[in-house]
Amino acid sequence: MFLNCPTLHSDVKITPKMNDLKYLTAYAIPLCALTGLYYGGLWAYLTPIYAFVIVPILEAVFPKQLDNISEDQRAQKKQLHWTDFLLYANIIIVFGILYLTLSQLTRMTYSLSEQIGLIFSCGIVIGSNGINVAHELGHRKSRIEQQLGKLLLLPALYMHFYIEHNFGHHLNAATPEDPATAKYNQSLYAFWLSSIPGQYRSAWRIQRNLLSREGRGFLSVYNDMLWYHILQMMYLGLLFFVFGGFGVLIAFFVALAGVLLLETINYIEHYGLRRKKLESGRYERVREVHSWNSNHIFGRIMLYELTRHSDHHYRSNKKYQLLDYHDISPQLPYGYPTAMVLSMIPPLWFRLMNKHIPKDQLG
Repeated sequence: MFLNCPTLHSDVKITPKMNDLKYLTAYAIPLCALTGLYYGGLWAYLTPIYAFVIVPILEAVFPKQLDNISEDQRAQKKQLHWTDFLLYANIIIVFGILYLTLSQLTRMTYSLSEQIGLIFSCGIVIGSNGINVAHELGHRKSRIEQQLGKLLLLPALYMHFYIEHNFGHHLNAATPEDPATAKYNQSLYAFWLSSIPGQYRSAWRIQRNLLSREGRGFLSVYNDMLWYHILQMMYLGLLFFVFGGFGVLIAFFVALAGVLLLETINYIEHYGLRRKKLESGRYERVREVHSWNSNHIFGRIMLYELTRHSDHHYRSNKKYQLLDYHDISPQLPYGYPTAMVLSMIPPLWFRLMNKHIPKDQLG
């Protein structure tokens, strides 16, 4: 369906005519969430089963896709392209599924098991089709797209991510100064506990520095961090008005699930990699070797090419459709969804991953 290839046992290069159609598969996660809401019961867990069981199996069966797009395709996609509208549609999808989840859980009777499954499913949608797409749009040059990206961070209550990621992480990635870079032999759970508060503190520090440079005070209308908190409080207030206290509680756990999904991806993206410190005291500039790359096709299309993370950090303003594979980048032996599952078992993760970290990048 997705690959026009003669064999399944080796890496291949493909150039299908309608190659961009594969990105429609990113809608499979919200479709699974809708199925769970409609049927209930065990179907409430269809989304996590798809994302963390079915997709890893498919990634193990299908070959990796190593090809980069042609220069003609690149020139076309640099302009407004229909694949950009695939991103914009996620705004309707994310808020629509959130609304349906809150409506169903606050107005209908579900078992505790069903509630957990539906909340987790909605959280996965918030993480993959919300935060992940917000990350892509947040790097765009268009202010409209940047604002759409911030809107998609609202249900995750993680709007500070825009400031910290763009002005902090991309400057400090693969260094000890970056809270979103996992250290060598740091467990996923320890990373959650350091990364989440660390990024929040970093966002405030960056905001204060930006205001100081412009000669503005803390209470300035240009203090985006204040606006993010106001918008998030208004969002929770609206949910309380419409769905009551239980609805706000559900929204909080949905946001938490989405954030933990994001932070698990953050954990994988730079695990154990470090940039060298130069004699000047500065770190070497970010290169393709400072992020884990994965060419496993299903993780790529499910996450809008986020798994080609090496090229993203090398050229952060590239659209997802334009990201390239670089053979000098450290290659993740698994797709991102598979790696996320493995990272939840730290001893297994260390045993499988540590041997793949390039010795000159180890940190």
